[in-house]
Amino acid sequence: MSNFSIAIIGGGAAGMMSAASALEQGSNGDLSVCLFEKNAILGQKVLISGGGRCNVTTGIEDIKDVLKKYPRGSRFLSYSMYEFSPRKVYEWFESHGVPLKVESDKRVFPVSDNGQDVVNAFEQIFSSDDNAHRMNLALGRSIVDVIHDENNEYAFELISQNGEHFFSKKLILTTGGQAYRQTGSTGDGYAFAQKLGHTITQLGPSLNNFFVQESWAKNCAGVSLEKVVLTLTGSEKWKFVGDFVFTHKGVSGPAIFALSSYSAFDVVSIKSPLKLNIDFFPNEKEEILSKRFDDALAEHPKKMIINLVDMFLPRSLAIASFEATGIDGGKYTSRVSREERNKLVGFMKNASLTLIARGAGEEFVTAGGISTDEIDQKTMESKICRGLFFAGEIVNFDGFTGGFNLQASWATGKLAGISAFGK
Repeated sequence: MSNFSIAIIGGGAAGMMSAASALEQGSNGDLSVCLFEKNAILGQKVLISGGGRCNVTTGIEDIKDVLKKYPRGSRFLSYSMYEFSPRKVYEWFESHGVPLKVESDKRVFPVSDNGQDVVNAFEQIFSSDDNAHRMNLALGRSIVDVIHDENNEYAFELISQNGEHFFSKKLILTTGGQAYRQTGSTGDGYAFAQKLGHTITQLGPSLNNFFVQESWAKNCAGVSLEKVVLTLTGSEKWKFVGDFVFTHKGVSGPAIFALSSYSAFDVVSIKSPLKLNIDFFPNEKEEILSKRFDDALAEHPKKMIINLVDMFLPRSLAIASFEATGIDGGKYTSRVSREERNKLVGFMKNASLTLIARGAGEEFVTAGGISTDEIDQKTMESKICRGLFFAGEIVNFDGFTGGFNLQASWATGKLAGISAFGK
């Protein structure tokens, strides 16, 4: 049986930052922090983010622009984001021995391109001479139950899978969502939060790819396009401008991830598909593109039409356009009818795909979580259970790809750690 000032359940980004921030508040001799992590190592999801490079944060510095990258929870995140902005996160990691770089797309990575450096920074804080006697790392320790007794100084009792009992004055839940379940993000914290009086909103996968029905799209695997306009129709209609890529099973990439986030609560199946429309020439009106296409036809009357279309589209996509429209690509341009010309131009401006499934188990974050109405955004403390704090993906906020979800975890984690220390 052990007693702690602050117990933290979940050793991911938010949990590590919560612990580090509590420790860095001062030399309170009575402070003792215990970080419980069910895995044998810290930061498992951090280590695999960004393909192992760890997209630490974003290089966008205007907080108003940053907050636009969160389809859910932006208002709630506002305070913590100003308190620990992307610029401050950047400076924090550099001051802790992790040099960072901003890439052309505004994503921020360690100069080393190694996510282990990010986790190492926290491990060094925890094991430093100042903190080693105050910091307890309970790795490979899964908490299965939490009991609250508000009349006790050590108000929270934590019970491990081995039947061990731990007590703490404050508790921070940073267990993440239920995406990437192989990293330990299995949604345990939702059950703890509900037991302690909190509401869990509808949950759904976010930042996932999609499988498509049409074979022509699968034949374009590997083709990537920049700054196309994608329109997704489901329970609502969503539009996004960005980059995407065709895969062997469907479509993926930043723009697809954004649309999947918007539509996180839509069921996607063969019986309940979503419709995706793609404008490959968003900066050109259809009538102008049509005239340009007609001019090319007139200029090359002896070309096969397939060889003319690939002057407008990547080769495999050009070939796919004939499968999609049912036109014979071997025809000479002089024999192409007006209807066929219109179909090909229509494909370039409004190609249609049927989305029949999400990439199961491949989602990066969970949409939904603990209701933000029940959390003080300035402290991350529960409005229902005094001494209980939350940070990270367990809360009902989520962002687009590009470092925004880790940024939110750092920001809320820091606020939770500081608040738990000071109360």
